Amino acid sequence: MRDFVALAKPRLNFLVVASTLAGYVMAGSEGLGLLRLMGTLIGTGLVAGGASAFNQVLERDVDALMRRTRLRPLPDQRLHPFEGTLFAAAIAMTGLLMLAATANLLAAGVALLTLVTYVAIYTPLKRRTSFGTVIGAVPGALPPLIGWAAARGSLSPEAWTLFGIVFFWQLPHFLAIAWIYREDYARAGFPMLPVIEPDGRSTGRQSVLYAAALVPLSLAPKLMGLAGQVYFAGALALGVLFVALTVRFARTRSIGDARRVFFASIVYLPLIWALMIADKI
Repeated sequence: MRDFVALAKPRLNFLVVASTLAGYVMAGSEGLGLLRLMGTLIGTGLVAGGASAFNQVLERDVDALMRRTRLRPLPDQRLHPFEGTLFAAAIAMTGLLMLAATANLLAAGVALLTLVTYVAIYTPLKRRTSFGTVIGAVPGALPPLIGWAAARGSLSPEAWTLFGIVFFWQLPHFLAIAWIYREDYARAGFPMLPVIEPDGRSTGRQSVLYAAALVPLSLAPKLMGLAGQVYFAGALALGVLFVALTVRFARTRSIGDARRVFFASIVYLPLIWALMIADKI
């Protein structure tokens, strides 16, 4: 049972569910009830877990080559690929049906798009091009749209602003991970940016550019009327700090500074959502 749970990566998908909750709350519709909210969050979590499980089935050969992933259930042969595939399909389908039944077809459709782009597009592209990281940020940024669609039954420009925040947040996050584990990725044959350009200059420069682009985008909810002054001040402070950490990483290109960017990114997104929701309430 622990191995099946590990396939779904529940700790990693916590941010997926949190982003869905943020989209739902910021949509601001009233009278939707607890059932729709819980169905949206649980359904999204199940679809995200299914996507993670499908990804591990497809990458079990390269996972076996990397130190940080070789003890996962599939490369360690504690589970058979058929079992992993069946589990992934079961929880993903359950999540999609739950979204359709408790929310609406648009929310289920966005979740299905998330699943397909992650499994059928991003996963194979990772082996072919460093641009796969950017492609992978698209399904990773869709959860706020699931929440917004569940609440309103439509997608407005404000919803796409939330998408943009998550999209640009992911890139410094992923680049930091790629730098920390670049030897692992090279061993597995993944053409990550730190692998194909090992001096790290492009990795550092792109981390700074994406973090800098995140700052004005994170302030847009205030300009669009989604949040107020408290959120604006908090988002600005968090954004400036995040940029400063990426600048330091770009200058030193050390593992320690890459870890600081990674941990800052883990803290940044929940705080942004917390500020936005608190200001909304």
